[in-house]
Amino acid sequence: MKTAVLVDGAFFIIKARRIYGMLTPRSLVSKLLRAVRRHMRGKNNDWHSDLYRIFFYDCPPLDKKMEHPLTQKQIDYGKSTRATWRRELHNVLRTSPRTALRLGVVDDVNCSWVIDSDKLKKLCKGKIHLTDLAENDITLNSKQKGVDMRIGLDIASLAYKRLVDRIVLISGDSDFVPAAKMARREGIEFVLDSMWAPIRPDLQEHIDVLYSCFPRPLVHKPQSSAESGQSSD
Repeated sequence: MKTAVLVDGAFFIIKARRIYGMLTPRSLVSKLLRAVRRHMRGKNNDWHSDLYRIFFYDCPPLDKKMEHPLTQKQIDYGKSTRATWRRELHNVLRTSPRTALRLGVVDDVNCSWVIDSDKLKKLCKGKIHLTDLAENDITLNSKQKGVDMRIGLDIASLAYKRLVDRIVLISGDSDFVPAAKMARREGIEFVLDSMWAPIRPDLQEHIDVLYSCFPRPLVHKPQSSAESGQSSD
């Protein structure tokens, strides 16, 4: 039995941060590889599967200078700590065995500034004023383009060419329902690892198995697209 593991990078990074805290890129990839090895043994260690390949889908970090709307300070996002960390992660993945890095593009034209949700509620209720906001309360949100499309195309290719018997998708996005349905029609077992995040019923309906090979998060927090600096298309 051959298994392909597909990782929705933006989703994985956010969820892993809640499970493990802040890690170096190399440590994070090590955690991913450990989870992949567990998936090769099945939910109850009831089979042994050979790894076909790990596909990791992400986008390069934003490489743009923007003026912060609150402080009017010029920020070079290409030199930020977040951008440096993301580039190092991609470099580690490129050198990892049997791993393919699939990069989309960043929409650096339609970037938007996002106010922290708690601060926004207080602003609307008049509990605080604009002058009470700090620089970190307003973050830049850019969107990924082409990532979901690449995941869908790879699922279709793996299924139609019968390259694998099993697909493990690390994600929680219902956008992949059509791809999951198609793979199952082709006789591919479809496993979803949502890293303990709840999933929508329509996604649950069109997968074979739902389980996670990652530790449970210690604290559950509402997901914010601003955490990763990018939101998927």
